[in-house]
Amino acid sequence: MAMLAELKCSVCQAGDLPLTDEEIKEFSHQVPDWHLIEEQGVLRLQRTFKFKDYPAALAFTQAVGQAAEAAGHHPALLTEWGRVTVTWWTHKIHGLHENDFIMAAKTDQLYSGDK
Repeated sequence: MAMLAELKCSVCQAGDLPLTDEEIKEFSHQVPDWHLIEEQGVLRLQRTFKFKDYPAALAFTQAVGQAAEAAGHHPALLTEWGRVTVTWWTHKIHGLHENDFIMAAKTDQLYSGDK
């Protein structure tokens, strides 16, 4: 399997199916710090990143936002003092797609620890 962070998001269509449990398990090995959560009946990937202060958290939020815009795939971002929570899922299919794991891996690359 190719490293997720090296892949590009593919166009997701409304008729595409969410990933199977087996596919999710396979992709999860490459993003071990991410947690599966379910909100409003939709499975999502979520991780909270820690920072030394608000400006560092805000800079990370901006970097994730720029990467998301470049990929055409956008997460939910919650920026707080000293932390940012990033949640990925694919709205069109009401669940997880390979794109969510790709972007989780790319998000991990943007993070360089407690800044």
